[in-house]
Amino acid sequence: MNLLKIIDQLQLDKIDQEEFLKPAMRRGLFKKASDYSLKAALTSIPFALFAMPKIASAHALDTVTDALNFALTLEYLEADFYTKGLAASGLIASTDLAIFQQISQHETAHVAFLKSVLGANAVAKPNFDFTGSKNGTVTATYPDVFTNYQTFLALAQAFEDTGVRAYKGQAGNLISNDVALTAALQIHSVEARHASEVRRLRGNKGWIVQSQNDGLPTAIYNAGNPSSTFPAESNLTQGGVNLSTLASAEITVNNITEAFDEPLDSSTVLSIAGGFIY
Repeated sequence: MNLLKIIDQLQLDKIDQEEFLKPAMRRGLFKKASDYSLKAALTSIPFALFAMPKIASAHALDTVTDALNFALTLEYLEADFYTKGLAASGLIASTDLAIFQQISQHETAHVAFLKSVLGANAVAKPNFDFTGSKNGTVTATYPDVFTNYQTFLALAQAFEDTGVRAYKGQAGNLISNDVALTAALQIHSVEARHASEVRRLRGNKGWIVQSQNDGLPTAIYNAGNPSSTFPAESNLTQGGVNLSTLASAEITVNNITEAFDEPLDSSTVLSIAGGFIY
């Protein structure tokens, strides 16, 4: 089963919008949100909060739900990847073991958090094959992923860089709901820290330079992919302003591209993650 099929198979429960329009219930929900931290509020009133009047149409609700399930599937992938990597005897260098144990705990927590938010609407965990052979149906792209530490590190970077940009790409689909957007941004910033740490373990800068893919699939950095909704990492125009005019002896074009992280659209993320889902 691939990621697109998972999202396509999403079934939403019908929610009575009128019930959420009642003032008393609105006051109760807002009181609950003020009495607890954001995470506590989300887990105590899982998906009901997403049926607040701000999301008045079923279409908007679908968008928020789909975006969160999209994120959940990526978190399933990352959590499973690190669990298997840590279980592979002698794979991870002893000097780096604590780092990946911590990252693994983060990914597991992200999965639990998103599942609690989505409640009954959460998609099921798919099957993963990190060799890229799709359970032996095609030639494996990374046959030594759990026996060669450098291959494991390369895929870790691929997943983390993709995850960071995927969350950014879904922000527009969550803009209609402040709570959902805040929840996604809380995870997004941690994923960015993961990406930076893994990149440094590979001897790279903690941020992406131009569209340099370092031997990984070019789609991750959107190099030469004109069909994408978003520009490549080498983009020099931000907010309609061409920043190439800032280039000088002190500020290089590389510096400018490093200063901004571009989002990825869902189709590009599907093309990357889909190679590991069957």
